[in-house]
Amino acid sequence: MAGVSKPKLAVWKLASCDGCQLTLLDCEDELLALAGAVEIAHFTEASSAEIAGPYDVSLVEGSVTTERDARRIAEIRAASRVLVCIGACATAGGIQALRNFADVREFTSVVYARPDYIATLATSTAVADHVTVDFELRGCPIDRRQLLELITALLAGRKPRIPSHSVCYDCKLRGTSCVMVARGIPCLGPVTQAGCGAICPAFGRGCYGCFGPVAHPNLAALTVQLRRLGMTEQEVSRVFATFNAGSPALDLSAR
Repeated sequence: MAGVSKPKLAVWKLASCDGCQLTLLDCEDELLALAGAVEIAHFTEASSAEIAGPYDVSLVEGSVTTERDARRIAEIRAASRVLVCIGACATAGGIQALRNFADVREFTSVVYARPDYIATLATSTAVADHVTVDFELRGCPIDRRQLLELITALLAGRKPRIPSHSVCYDCKLRGTSCVMVARGIPCLGPVTQAGCGAICPAFGRGCYGCFGPVAHPNLAALTVQLRRLGMTEQEVSRVFATFNAGSPALDLSAR
């Protein structure tokens, strides 16, 4: 209808690798249809356009790792009607959250020739630790099908249909034999939220937990099984300390 303004969509980046934004660009034909349905107000990865807010929907990639990140996410939240975090960095702190378990000053002294030039926080944290988040899309990177479902649902004014079951459920749907039971391969599928389509088990590899923990992961039971497969206590701890290391649900010390 003439005269009706399109919803404003903004895509923002904090501390991240840009992989989740690239997933949006990888939508190709669907992205063209999306561009016709919304006004892309900010998306540095795809356009130099800068349109002032407020924004109907903001997609945020990346974790909060600096004071500037903390200020920016507060500003983005204030300017956005709906705020959606995309990817493991935004939802759990990402790989960079491994700093949370060590001394960041020691890291910077080893990595950088002039660590005094580096301004960073001691921890890498999820966006939800700083502002109210309306929806989270998991993954490292996110899944394009889930992303399209999310955007379609938001435009239609309905709740996104994003699965909350474990990767094991998807293995059953694919007819994939359990790699832990059949082949003795360590796998995080029982405690990991679905989203990838159980790709790794389908190719004879254990799940790495890219999509983060299910709502109530039974870490104790899985830990017993991993140790039965010959993993040491240190190896078990390390297998959980990857893409979603900053997620409280994966804190073995709290179990």
